[in-house]
Amino acid sequence: MPAYNDLGYRSLFAHPELVRELVTHFTPFKLFDNIALSCFEPVDPVYVSERLAARQNDIVWRVRIGEQFLYVYILLEFQSGVDRWMALRMQNYVGLLCQNLVKQHQLPPSLLLPPVLPLVFYNGAPGWSASTDLATLLMDGPAELALFQPSQRYLLIDQQRLDRAALEANSTLLALLFRLELSSASEVRNMVLPALLTWFDDAPQESLRLSVAQWIKHLAQRRGNPDSFAFDSVEKVVDMERKFETWSEEFEDIGFQRGLALAEKAREEGVAKGVAQGVAQGKLEGRVSALRGVLGALLHKRFGELPQSATQRIDEATQAQLEQWCERSLDASSLPAVFGDEPAPA
Repeated sequence: MPAYNDLGYRSLFAHPELVRELVTHFTPFKLFDNIALSCFEPVDPVYVSERLAARQNDIVWRVRIGEQFLYVYILLEFQSGVDRWMALRMQNYVGLLCQNLVKQHQLPPSLLLPPVLPLVFYNGAPGWSASTDLATLLMDGPAELALFQPSQRYLLIDQQRLDRAALEANSTLLALLFRLELSSASEVRNMVLPALLTWFDDAPQESLRLSVAQWIKHLAQRRGNPDSFAFDSVEKVVDMERKFETWSEEFEDIGFQRGLALAEKAREEGVAKGVAQGVAQGKLEGRVSALRGVLGALLHKRFGELPQSATQRIDEATQAQLEQWCERSLDASSLPAVFGDEPAPA
């Protein structure tokens, strides 16, 4: 079952043009530069192991290269959190893929297994710390056994740490979508959104447009706005800007003071009546509600999707607890440290 925030990306990479853009522009590989989209074929990613346990990788494509029908299989895994055992998972995925090709009699006349390109697309906030090589996860053993140990590597695409200047210079649709997710609300309104609308005016593709709208919908929901919006024409810009404003500064690396400024803005708009600092008057309920929103935004930005237990603690916390947790969130290395379940750094 894919994670909720993976669903939007699955809709994007169901299109061969975006798969080709991902490999061509965001990896060192250039073997797909001049490959026609008709050579890209989606593959059912659900495999059944010997114990009849279903295993599912997120996206699998095969690409026909040259007149010899050499198929290069692309395994694309989406991650919003760091998985120490990703290299082991990839080895399992590749093995199940090859096993399935044998069972389905889909090998070439040479009866040799095709090459595979394992990709991990990661969009979490913390830096990716897991090894990309299975060999580093194995303990040291006798030298004479070295040749018999498993070997598997994968290529990591860390979206949050892509070069911003390179993204701005890249005119592809995928680069625009990455900029939309990584930019501030004002940059989205003033630069990214107009460029995105212009892209679709110049290259109208209805199915791709619908997938992009689906991806933006999931992005908006992850940012705390459950409403969706149409992505039909330039006339919808005003409505889309209103939606983007609800994300506010969650697009940026905000600190506590920026969070207080966000809550103060909400107060001015009548959403809340004040916050703890800088507001002498106002209703207690408004201050607590604003602090909850600020804390949720800060923690989401630092640690990614919050577990239900953390959300419940925020909803049930007092004003004093919320203020304390906001201060801790600046330097805490983990969610437990924010809530006082483990010592926060000095």
